[in-house]
Amino acid sequence: MEARDHELKKELAATLQARGELGAEYEPALIDSFLEKVEQRLDTTLDRRVRRQLAEQQMTAARPPRPSEPGGFGERHGLGIVSLILAVPLSAIGVVNADLEGLVVAWLGIVGVNAFQAVRSGALFRRRDERARSGRWE
Repeated sequence: MEARDHELKKELAATLQARGELGAEYEPALIDSFLEKVEQRLDTTLDRRVRRQLAEQQMTAARPPRPSEPGGFGERHGLGIVSLILAVPLSAIGVVNADLEGLVVAWLGIVGVNAFQAVRSGALFRRRDERARSGRWE
């Protein structure tokens, strides 16, 4: 950026020198010429920034969420899958040791852990908000 600032300062100095040599009657034309050069530099800089931001947005949109990102498949479904796998032995242990009460306690624990994870990640509220926005409450 400093090189461009230096170029702009040189342009301004040349414009002021030309004004001194040509007189005040050429001042509007000289100022317009200088402002046109400044505008071209601004347009070039803004175009470059906009192109860079659009490219970044396209790259972000093209990339699927990684499983470790919040809201990715791994975080949303991993605990549920593990809970279902562990539900069988936990249910068996509960029934063997305490009959129906043991089974109920095991399943309350499984449901409690999954509910806590859903609330912590905001999944319950996100789904409710999405349904409210779309207008369907099935």
